[in-house]
Amino acid sequence: MALDSCFLVIFGPFKIYIQVHVSVICMKELQHLNKYFKKYWKKLLVGIVITIIARMLQLVMPSYVNKSIGVVEQFMDSEIAESEAESLLLKFILIIVGAALLSGFFTFLMRQTIINVSRYIEYDLKNEVFDHYQLLSLNFYKKNRTGDLMNRISEDVNQVRLYAGPALMYGINTVTLFVCIIPIMFIKAPTLAAYALIPLPVLSVLIYHISKVIHKRSTVVQQFLSTLSTFTQEVFSGVSVIKAYALEPRINTELGTLALEGKNKSMNLAKVDAWFFPLMVMLIGISNIFVIYIGGKQFIDGEIESVGVIAEFILYVNMLTWPVAIIGWLTSIVQRAEASQKRINEFLLEAPEIVNTVNELTPIKGKIEFKNVTFTYEDTEITALKNLSFTIEAGETVAILGKTGSGKSTILDLVARLYDVTSGEILIDDIPIQQLNIDSLRKAVGAVPQDAFLFSDSIKNNIKFGKEDATDEEVVQAAKEAVVHQNIKGFSKEYDTVLGERGITLSGGQKQRVSIARALLKDPQIYLFDDCLSAVDTETEEEILSNLKKASTNKTTLIVSHRVSSAKNADRVLVLKDGELLQEGSHEQLNNKEGYYKELYITQLAENTS
Repeated sequence: MALDSCFLVIFGPFKIYIQVHVSVICMKELQHLNKYFKKYWKKLLVGIVITIIARMLQLVMPSYVNKSIGVVEQFMDSEIAESEAESLLLKFILIIVGAALLSGFFTFLMRQTIINVSRYIEYDLKNEVFDHYQLLSLNFYKKNRTGDLMNRISEDVNQVRLYAGPALMYGINTVTLFVCIIPIMFIKAPTLAAYALIPLPVLSVLIYHISKVIHKRSTVVQQFLSTLSTFTQEVFSGVSVIKAYALEPRINTELGTLALEGKNKSMNLAKVDAWFFPLMVMLIGISNIFVIYIGGKQFIDGEIESVGVIAEFILYVNMLTWPVAIIGWLTSIVQRAEASQKRINEFLLEAPEIVNTVNELTPIKGKIEFKNVTFTYEDTEITALKNLSFTIEAGETVAILGKTGSGKSTILDLVARLYDVTSGEILIDDIPIQQLNIDSLRKAVGAVPQDAFLFSDSIKNNIKFGKEDATDEEVVQAAKEAVVHQNIKGFSKEYDTVLGERGITLSGGQKQRVSIARALLKDPQIYLFDDCLSAVDTETEEEILSNLKKASTNKTTLIVSHRVSSAKNADRVLVLKDGELLQEGSHEQLNNKEGYYKELYITQLAENTS
C-alpha cells in the first residue's frame, strides 16, 4: 500500500491537512523499487499479517485493564466476593501478560520479516548500482566525483532502505492502530473520544513541520560533514607535502575554522531537534488531561459506567501518540527516499557509451589495424588522434614514441575499447572492434597503465588480480620476470605484505613492476605497456625488457615510452606528433634517418654517458 493512501485512511476526518501534505509525497521515482517489492512479496505479505496480529494483541491490554478496574469497583460495592474478585483479577492479569508476550513475540517476527526484506532490497539495489557503474565508460568517471558516486551507492541507498523497511513497517502499525482504536473509542464513549483526539492532529502537524526543518538542517550538517571529510582526506593524502612546506599551522587554522562552522550548524540542528519530544509529551499530557477531566465529569454524571473507561482511554491515547508523532517522520522518510532514489535513477538511466553488441565469445589472435582513426576527448574537446592509420600483425612487438600529448596512451585505450573512435575504424583480427565480444577482447588484453594502481591488499593478491586461480609458484615466477621478487622478499611478510591505499607502501618503481607482474601472470594475447618503466633505472629496465621479450613471444605487444631504450628491441617503432604518425620503421631504420627519433636517441645516449 502506498504511504500516501495510508495517510488518507488514517486521517479521514483531517482531510484538509492530508490534501496539503500528501501532494509533497511524489512516488514516481520510487516506482523503481516495485520490481523488488514484487520479488519479495511473499515475505512482505507475511510481515504485514504479523504486524497486524502484533498490534491486535496490543489492544487486549486496555480493555482488560478496564475490566480489572471494574472488578475492583464491584468488590468495593460488595457485588462480588473477595475470592471471585481475586480469581477474575488473576485471570485478567494472565490475559494481559500473555497478550503482551505474544505481541512482543510477533513484533520480533515483524522486524525479522519487513526489516529483513528492506535489507534484501538494499543489497539488490547496491548490486544494481554497482553493476551499472562497471558498465559506464571512462567519460562518466571523468565527469563525476568519486565521493558523489560513493554517496549514491551508500547513503542514498540507505535512505531508500528506510522507506522500504521502517517506513513501511511503521506505516502499517499506524494504519492498524488507527483503524482499530478510533472506532473502539467512539463506540465506547463518543464525546470522550472526540476530546481525547483533539490534540493528536495538532501534534502530527507540528511534528511534520519540525521534521521538515530538522531534515533541512540535518542535510546541511551532512553536506558539511562531506566537506570536512574531503578536507581531512586530502590532508592525510598530502601530509608529506604539508610537512615539506611547513604548512601545519595553516592547516590547523583551516581545520579549526571548519570545525567551528560545523559546530554552529550542528547546534542549529540540535536547537530544533530539542522541540520534538517536549512537544510530544505536552500534547500527550493535554490529551490525558482531557480524558481525565471530561471522563471524570461523564462518570459523575453517569454517562460512562466505570472509572475503568477513563483508564482504558488513557492507554488508547498513549498507544496512538507515537503513531501520530511519526506521521511527520514517515513523510520525511518518503521525501528523503524520493530524493535519494531520484539521484540513484539519474545514474541508472545513464546509458553506457561502450556497448557490448555481441553475446557469443570471440577468440582474439592479436592483429591490430587503425584505419583513418580520429579521436576527440569529450570532456576537454582535445583531438588526440588525427586520421591515424597503421597495422600491427599478431605476435609483433611495436614501440610507440612521441612527446607528451602526442596521443600514445590514447591508442592503448582505444585498443582495449575503453573509448570508441570519433571517426575511422579499428580492426582486431580484421574484424571491426565493435563487432567483438567486449569481455573476450578485454580478457585477451594485459594492460599496465602509466600510473600503476594497486589495491589495499596483499602483494600476492595484487599480482593474482590478473589470474585469480594462479598458484604461488606462478606468482613468484611473474614477480621474477618483472624484477620485483627480491624487493618483495625484503619485506617482513614477503608476498603477504598488505599494501597501503593505492599501494603507497611501495616506491614508484616497485608499483610499476608489481603491475607488470600482474600482466605477465595473466598471459594475454595482447600486451599494452603504457610508459610502465619510467620509474625504474636503466639497468633494471634492460632486464625487464629482456624478460618481456621472452614472455611476449607470439603475443602482440604495444610499448608506449619516452625512452628509445624501450624501443630498441621492438620489431617496429611508431613515432607520433600531435596525434599524427610522424615516423615508422625499425630502430635501425629510424636511427639512420634524420628526424625526431634519431635526435631523441642521440640526446638520451648523451644523457646516459654523461
